[in-house]
Amino acid sequence: MKSNHSCALGKSLFRFFQEYLPTLCGMSPHTIHGYRDAIVLFLRFLAEHTGRPIEDLNLSDLTDDAVTRFLTSLEEKRGNGIATRNARLAALHTLARSLVTDSPEYLANWQQILALPFKHGAKQAPIEYLEASEVKAVLHQIDRSTASGQRDYAMFALMFNTGARVQEILDLRRCDVRTEPPCQVRLKGKGGKIRLCPIWTQTAKLLREFAQTLSSCDGESTLFRNIHGGKLTRFGVRYLLGKYVTAAGKDIDTLRSKHIHPHSLRHGTAIALLKAGVDFSTISQWLGHSTLNTTMIYARADIDIKRQALAQVFPDVLAAPPAAGHLALGEADIVHWLRRL
Repeated sequence: MKSNHSCALGKSLFRFFQEYLPTLCGMSPHTIHGYRDAIVLFLRFLAEHTGRPIEDLNLSDLTDDAVTRFLTSLEEKRGNGIATRNARLAALHTLARSLVTDSPEYLANWQQILALPFKHGAKQAPIEYLEASEVKAVLHQIDRSTASGQRDYAMFALMFNTGARVQEILDLRRCDVRTEPPCQVRLKGKGGKIRLCPIWTQTAKLLREFAQTLSSCDGESTLFRNIHGGKLTRFGVRYLLGKYVTAAGKDIDTLRSKHIHPHSLRHGTAIALLKAGVDFSTISQWLGHSTLNTTMIYARADIDIKRQALAQVFPDVLAAPPAAGHLALGEADIVHWLRRL
């Protein structure tokens, strides 16, 4: 039988995700999902280090010492950077604030967690993205003779075409896709903002052929689903992409040294648009950025763009050398419930 303290943890998490974040804080589903991921990681860390399953954890297990050890493990064992570490801490700070009124008997614990500082010195890591040739190599690894292969090929091709966020693609419904000219998809971004994004005729054909394989003809149904008929998750997409990137890496050397994740496809789209001469304002609207400053990170992301800019600035001032060479991308109850949010 579960203790009252264990039940209290489950009830507190339920209120945190169902009431505190969406109602009192007004957070978007995307932000809530990020908080969920952080807390799932923390709960699993606690379960491992206490030797008890997640359903047997108590509110008293949520201490500043446990949080500190968790943050250290993120950096040392998972290889997370300071920015990711701080994002996880922000989620735990928010949880602690909700527990101040929810479980005041552990007020000292919550105050000590809230006192944990964010780490300074976060450096902006180079943007990891896929070149067009690398995207082609990754797509080539997908077996399109199977139903799941058709889904994966259409999904990753669409992600590279649109530069959409993973969740935007996973939320896509059949009625959001127009496969006749003008071919486009309707994406729901952060804050519920809707934007239209054009797609290539080849992508439209892929989506049309894929839609014909689906059993449901309901326009409101989600386009990309798992083998059980449920929505794919971001974790599932990351796993699939990692599998194909690893396979492609056997032939493409550059893929072996890159840390590729689904957002890398979005970065690749932005870089491709920038190389094509598309202005920052258009790229910002294309990607659904809230401000132009977010888009400007791509200005320093690609060395080829810098070379092109350099070539346009007094290219003939210096004479070429005589022989110039050429310069050479239970636990199940709580965790499963969180996953379904």
